Amino acid sequence: MRKIILIVHTSMDGYAAGVHGEFDGFDPSPENLDFVNSLTDEADAALAGRVSYQMLNTYWPTARDNPNATQSEIKYSNWYNDAEKIVLSKSLRNVDLENTTIISDQIAETLHDIKAMNGKNILMFGSPSVFETLHKLDLIDEYWIILYPVFFGKGIPFFTRTVDMKRFTFVESRPFSKGEMAIHYRV
Repeated sequence: MRKIILIVHTSMDGYAAGVHGEFDGFDPSPENLDFVNSLTDEADAALAGRVSYQMLNTYWPTARDNPNATQSEIKYSNWYNDAEKIVLSKSLRNVDLENTTIISDQIAETLHDIKAMNGKNILMFGSPSVFETLHKLDLIDEYWIILYPVFFGKGIPFFTRTVDMKRFTFVESRPFSKGEMAIHYRV
């Protein structure tokens, strides 16, 4: 069975982005994207909500064509272009997007079916509202939380909407050169 693995970048005070969705407060180390690329080696699908999907889709499909693209950016761009996209959205309901599955209803049943299909893991990016939905449905199997050494003070919270208690098993942690820490947990 395929696993859904959440990858979230968060400030120390729990924000996934600034007030307007900006990521200015995150200063990733060069090896941060290498780390995410190591996770893509075992994944063939990207899961996100509409907003995160649109942000990913405006940059990553053509990032490999940038003359200044690093090898890590090229590798991630290639993976993203080949990956199946799964988008939870009510507003994209009747939109036909290439290599993209739009889920507007029957979320639990549809994702259970997708997880049962042959394939690699499904990486879930950002999407606080999608996280809340999948968390309540117990559909997230693993968590990679990339914690940045910064307080935003305000912004878009990631975990504060979760109301039910859940315990996790610590798997490992990986420090990066600019002070970020990737922390891996299993449900």
